[in-house]
Amino acid sequence: MKTNDYVKYVTQQLVTYMDQPKEVKREQRQLKKQERSPIAFQLFGVIPYAIMMLFKKKKSGV
Repeated sequence: MKTNDYVKYVTQQLVTYMDQPKEVKREQRQLKKQERSPIAFQLFGVIPYAIMMLFKKKKSGV
């Protein structure tokens, strides 16, 4: 992708975002927040979650 094409694409995305009403922007941000995975997954992957589940099973005695 050439620089000119990239600038054109970014400009189009910016204009479409700026043209949206505030309510639509707010709803999109809320949906994005809900879909986001926990911070432990983002930083370290699935391994901390697996370890956490292992300790929870041991504590509950299952």
